[in-house]
Amino acid sequence: MIVLLGSTVSLIGTMIGASMGVTIKKPSNRLLGTTIGFAGGLMLSIVVFDLIPEAMESWSFIGTLICCLLGIITIVLIDAKLNLSNSNFGKNKHLKVAFMAALGLMLHNLPEGIIMGAGFVAGQSLGLKMSLIIAIHDIPEGIAVSAPLMASNVKVSKILLYAFLTAFPTAIGSWIGAFIGSVSHNILGACLAFASGIMMYVVCGEMLPESSKLWDGVTSSIGAVAGIMVGLVMVKLI
Repeated sequence: MIVLLGSTVSLIGTMIGASMGVTIKKPSNRLLGTTIGFAGGLMLSIVVFDLIPEAMESWSFIGTLICCLLGIITIVLIDAKLNLSNSNFGKNKHLKVAFMAALGLMLHNLPEGIIMGAGFVAGQSLGLKMSLIIAIHDIPEGIAVSAPLMASNVKVSKILLYAFLTAFPTAIGSWIGAFIGSVSHNILGACLAFASGIMMYVVCGEMLPESSKLWDGVTSSIGAVAGIMVGLVMVKLI
């Protein structure tokens, strides 16, 4: 059920983004900047106020800190090795850029799935929160894949298929996260802390700077702040 839900959630977010890319064709930098800022603020809020406290409850403070740092180091090394970032949102119209974006997003979706799977093992409410923020986070990713393809005159059916394929690794990651997290309480805490490190780097190192770069105006900042506030409401209500 966790794998099925993880796949569905990631697919919904990615396909919404892909549909926007197909419909809008050339999404404005303001729209992309605000959307990415909102997703980044939402992710940061959940990490700081929910994911890390949950990890510390399941494990020790030192262990949480170490695994969080390991998560940051891991995602930094992956990005440096592949040299694939999301900085080409809506800017480059070549097929090569679309392919690189899709490959990079597929690799990012694997740890996202692990986060979701571990969240559901830790508790239904945490898994639900992670599913929602990942779905929102996947919207600009869908745009990133579809917009360059649309500008390169690729058929809409193929664009939607490619977008679907980028979401598939989330299902694999969900299974890995659920399996690892269910082994023991300590491993669950380590998994949540590791995932927190990944998310913090993605937000602070990629999403928020990219949001400001795309639109250096107040709407990007409002999007990020709104994301943080919505995250707080989710932590309280769900």
